[in-house]
Amino acid sequence: MSVSSSSTMRYAVEPSRRTACIPGHNSTACSCLDTSPMSTSEIAVSPAVMQGRPTRALPVLQILQLSAYWFAISAIWGTVTLFLQRRMEDLVPKDVTGTAYGAVTAAGALVAILVQPTIGSISDYTVSRWGRRKPYIAMGAIFDVIFLVGLATSQSYLSVFAFVCLLQLSSNTAQGPFQGYLPDLVPAKQVSFASAVYGVMNVLGKVCGIILAAVGQATGNFTVSLVGVGLLELAIATGTVAWVAEGRSAPSRQGRAWLDIARSAWGLDILKERNFVWLVASRLFLLLPIVGLLEFENFFLQRSLGLNDQEAAFWNSAASVVVGVSYVAAAYPAARLSDRIGRKNVIYAAAAIAGIGLLGVVLSPTPILATAFIAVLAIGGGSFFAVDWALMTDIIPKVTSGRFMGISNVVTAGAGPISATISGVIMDRVGALDFTAGPRAALGIGLLFLTVSVFLLRPVDEKRRE
Repeated sequence: MSVSSSSTMRYAVEPSRRTACIPGHNSTACSCLDTSPMSTSEIAVSPAVMQGRPTRALPVLQILQLSAYWFAISAIWGTVTLFLQRRMEDLVPKDVTGTAYGAVTAAGALVAILVQPTIGSISDYTVSRWGRRKPYIAMGAIFDVIFLVGLATSQSYLSVFAFVCLLQLSSNTAQGPFQGYLPDLVPAKQVSFASAVYGVMNVLGKVCGIILAAVGQATGNFTVSLVGVGLLELAIATGTVAWVAEGRSAPSRQGRAWLDIARSAWGLDILKERNFVWLVASRLFLLLPIVGLLEFENFFLQRSLGLNDQEAAFWNSAASVVVGVSYVAAAYPAARLSDRIGRKNVIYAAAAIAGIGLLGVVLSPTPILATAFIAVLAIGGGSFFAVDWALMTDIIPKVTSGRFMGISNVVTAGAGPISATISGVIMDRVGALDFTAGPRAALGIGLLFLTVSVFLLRPVDEKRRE
């Protein structure tokens, strides 16, 4: 469906209206947020999307437009991840590089964990001329650029630490609400396809980000890479705000204060959604080794395989291209197969394939062989990402999708920092005994994580929830 952007367009479900505008803006031009109810006669959203899952099929172009912002977010963190790995070598002693890297990423993860579900839950009830999600996407994208500039110009560990936390704040302000779009807009019959596209965009974004960062690594200047990826995200966010239909209207707050709604994101009632809890836990452990490769790839290339900056930059880029191709090749077949044999069975197979690839990488003596096994790992990862979003969308309550998708995506965002924290300590401890073995041990722990993820997935009932 399409939603008019006219100033007369309103989204509401309550009986009276007051508006709160951004200070200093003309009240007829600003993105006013309705802080109290308005007439139900002003509702202008299709009934097909007001209750439960939408039923109207989306054109493929709309699904691509919807997924494009995920590409941008992933590109940012692909660039920042490689930047941090290389920057730690310059800013802290080598014997604590892994620990320092883990600390900054863990702090960022804590910010993401607090912000994303909270803002996602608030967006579920937001009433504005732009709809529920778009004000937060626009705000987050603008501040992302500002904080990326700060990160690029940081000359101390504390400055890098601060700007990573600020970037997580702004990025997750956008990501939480954005996560609600998949259940808001995509009908059941298109969930598998949309999930596959999301997965592909996620990986292609990371590939783009790593290539941009590799250019910075090879030239010794990350400023252009970081600022460039920020401007790319801002451009795509502008397109998302302009072209993506908003979907269902906001449910009534029933007189609750915004602070209460923010707190409700963390209500213990979510523990009653047992399928959701088990799936989120399984997702975390399966993602730890997949994203862990990205977190420690540069350490592996330079410490374990002995490559210099220019050689490591080349193989980082080569591996990224291989990952992108493998993910794209695996995503759509995996999504279609999940419609026939079930989402969980595909995820089990994905975990097994990823385990074979990871073991091969850990034991590889050359970058060529490591890249070949990275392709195997990426096939498993691509299959997982293609199906995971579909399964999550199937089992969550649809009315408060922003809250649930925000919490689930915290796991996606937090897997890297958690992996960096655990594996960073392992790398330093093992590296103290054998410098070249540290990154191999840091990656090898992922085999245990994959095993745990399989057992956590078993209790999940994958029956679709309309």
